[in-house]
Amino acid sequence: MEKTQTQKRKTAKTVKSLKNHRKISMLTAYDYPFAKLLDEAGIDIILVGDSLGNVGLGYKNTLPVTLTEMIIHTQAVSRAVNQAMVVTDMPFGTFQQGPKHALSCAIDLIKAGAQAVKIEGAQHLDSIKAIIRAGIPVMGHLGFTPQSVNQLGYSIQGKSKLQTSNIKKDAKRLEKLGCFSVVLELVPPDLAKQVSSSLKIPVIGIGAGPHCDGQVLVTHDLLGLYPNPPSFVKKQANLNPLIKKALQKFIKSI
Repeated sequence: MEKTQTQKRKTAKTVKSLKNHRKISMLTAYDYPFAKLLDEAGIDIILVGDSLGNVGLGYKNTLPVTLTEMIIHTQAVSRAVNQAMVVTDMPFGTFQQGPKHALSCAIDLIKAGAQAVKIEGAQHLDSIKAIIRAGIPVMGHLGFTPQSVNQLGYSIQGKSKLQTSNIKKDAKRLEKLGCFSVVLELVPPDLAKQVSSSLKIPVIGIGAGPHCDGQVLVTHDLLGLYPNPPSFVKKQANLNPLIKKALQKFIKSI
């Protein structure tokens, strides 16, 4: 798909304007071919997620993913995109070492082609503030945050009164700080509904029920490329056996 004068890239401002108008679609991509497919299909936001680690690079979780890896994959994705907004995860270690280091890493990702960065948690507000002050849009991420897996485990967040209160307060803090949207992962649907309705910025859910302003999934889970996706994923295809069958046909045809 070639760029035309009528096609405009979605931006943080565009995404914010979609709240209360229609649902926002967001999926992951880590390479040029998938990014091109997502963009041509009309996905609003393409996330170069640090899920790259376990989905694309074979790591056990997202923690080993480096800034260099995120830069390379952001460059590949951004080359394919004409319409969607590209958001890149700040990998573990890039925003926990202070605002100066966080801003430097965020700038590298923007130079690689991202239009915004996503930061997990609300423990490093100074880093988020520095990035936003530099003119870089930031997407927050609350609830279950994969980079804190060693502390949280893979579990639903917001089940206790304390967790519920903290998530609500953190969402308000991120909005006040200037984040243009927030991802809410693995929280009860009622809590997600409350957070979505209390914020003026979009809340994009993953495993958080149907009441958010949008939904994000790992594309490989959505397409059935892996046999055991998370329970909240509604697969739209089951490509794993189809691809294996095609490969076996090739082997037999030689």
